[in-house]
Formats: sequence, structure tokens, C-alpha cells
Amino acid sequence: MTSPFDVTCPQIGMEEEYLVVDPDSREVVPRATDVVERAAAALGAEHVGTEITKFQVEARTPPCTSIEDLEGHVRRMRAAVVSAALEEGLAVVASGTPVLGDVVPPPIQDHPRYGIGIATYRSLHDEQAICAAHVHVHLPDRDKAVLVGNHLRPWLPVLIAMTANSPMWAGRDTGYASWRTLTWGKWPVAGPPPYFASRAEYDALVAALSAAKVLVDPGTIFWDVRPSARLPTLEVRGSDVPATAEDSALLAAMVRALVVVALGKVSDGDPGPQLSPALLRAAYWQAARDGLTGDGIDPLTGDLVPAADLAKRMLREASPGLAGAGDLELATARLDRLLADGTGADRQRAVLDRRGRLSDVVDHLIEVMAGAR
Repeated sequence: MTSPFDVTCPQIGMEEEYLVVDPDSREVVPRATDVVERAAAALGAEHVGTEITKFQVEARTPPCTSIEDLEGHVRRMRAAVVSAALEEGLAVVASGTPVLGDVVPPPIQDHPRYGIGIATYRSLHDEQAICAAHVHVHLPDRDKAVLVGNHLRPWLPVLIAMTANSPMWAGRDTGYASWRTLTWGKWPVAGPPPYFASRAEYDALVAALSAAKVLVDPGTIFWDVRPSARLPTLEVRGSDVPATAEDSALLAAMVRALVVVALGKVSDGDPGPQLSPALLRAAYWQAARDGLTGDGIDPLTGDLVPAADLAKRMLREASPGLAGAGDLELATARLDRLLADGTGADRQRAVLDRRGRLSDVVDHLIEVMAGAR
């Protein structure tokens, strides 16, 4: 993302991770490399690749200015990955966790970096067959990017609830909406970032973590908001991979608008609220457990609030940024639909409740992905 910075409508990009499954057994299979090689012919090698396990495919949009353009790219990359899998006699699903399959420990891709990671993090890799979505917002000023992250921290649990799409794990219903969030939270530098008073404080902590050999490299700073280690962007990475391209577009629109609003506050001298770490942790857990159903914890106050109301509060907070980008009508309609129809986790569980078999949940995910909705 190298175009001139637009403070009112910065460019945006998205990474999504998918799971490769056998359409007969409905289990995840270690065939991601085969799918990626075929999909690269349609998307370009820079827009599709493997991930840490052999079950996962990662696809990446180019930088986009409009959410409509980004959604179009998400649809195209999903369709290309589906087509590539079909040519291999396989299927792919957008789910934060594998529904069926022998996944502990997962087969890890052969790469020197992953070898160092296994030596460092050991059995934390056992539950790494998980799929997220990462939103990149063009923000080349790293000093401001760190402070913008402070403003985004209260909304991270709401984004988790909104995109919850990992209720099943390897043959069982976990009872959670986003089991991926709980799995990912075990890592030493994951979940919500700390509050930082400045970029210097951020850099000092990263340097200390590196010196302590907690990090393999800057790319293993896995906080849910971080200045990208390789791009001039702020990366928001705490969400399950959304169930549909429509859900992904809503996530992207909301993240960009929150960044724009926060950037205005930072420019006015507001470094962001200092939250109770315990309340933020509890808000994460509540969001991961219940998604948009029931209540959520407001990490600013500690109040228990209907999760749908927290989502609507986030929409109001983001409204100036959404309006400036021309996305307010789209985001409002998509959020209303999400609240009416349920999250990806709700939809997975509805299939299980209705049909009674986890294989039917996988079939549902295959159908949704094949429709590139």
C-alpha cells in the first residue's frame, strides 16, 4: 500500500484463511499446497499462499479504496480457491476452526521459520489449525498508528462477537461462538495489545520481548492490533474468518471507519482510554463464548450490556468514518442483517440443531463458500 495517504478514506486490504476439506469424509486434509498452486494461476502468487499448517490456505486482496471493490476481490479470491480445490477433488471452507478431522497436532508446512517457531513455542502449535481474517488499513505514520490502536481496544471484543465463526472443534460443539479466540489467546504475545503511551514505549516492549526470545521475529507479534511489520498499515487481526464475503466487507468497513475516527482523536491530542486489563480479558471471553447473543461486557465501564447494543454502539462510534467513506448505509444494513440472521457461529449451530450431524455443518460451509457469498 504505497499510494498517498487519505485520512478520510485510507486504502484497505484483507487477508483471509480457509481450511481444505475432503468433501466425502468432511474432514480437513493436508492438501493446501496443491490448492494454492492451482489458485495462484488465477490470482497470482502474491495473492494466495500456504499458512503454518498443511490444512490452511491464505488469500489476500490488493489494496482497495472502496468497500465494494474489496468485497469484489474477496468474492473472486474465494471463488478461485474453491475452483482450485474442486480440480483437486477437494473443497474449502471459511470456518475459524476445523469441524471434523484429526487435527492435534496438525501437520506443519516445511519452512525454516516454522521450525524455529516449533522450537520456541512447542505444543502451542498443536491447536494451530485455526483461521482468521486480518484487515490492513493504510496508516504510514507509526507514531499515530500505535495510539490509534489504543482507541480500537474497547471495540475488539465486539469485532470478535460480530465475526464469531468457530463453534465446532474437531468433532464436537465447544459451546463457544469463537473457539479460535480462546485457542489463540494461549500465545505469549496475542490477544489485545497493552496500552501504549507512545511509539517509543511500543518499540521498547517489542525490543524487550525480542531480547527475551519470546518472539521469533517481528511477525510473531500476534496482538489483535499492531502496526504491520512489513507494510505501512495498521493491522487488525482478532477476528475469525467471516462466514461470507458480505460479512468480511462489513468487518472491513467497520475497522476502517473506527481507525479514521480514532485518527481524528489522536490528531486532537487524545491518546486513547486506559482500560482495565482484567475487564478487557473478561470482555474477550464473553464475546468468544456468546458472540452477538446474550450479553457482552463493556470494557470501558464493566457493565453487562446486550451484545447487540454494543454492536450498535460501535456502529455509532464508527459512523463519521463510515459516512466519510460512503459506507454508512451498507454497514447499517449489513449489521441489521447480521443481528437478524445471526453470526457464522449461529448459522453453523443452527444446521447442527436442525440436522443433528457435524458432517451437515461441513456441507453447509462448503455450500456457502462455493456460493462465494
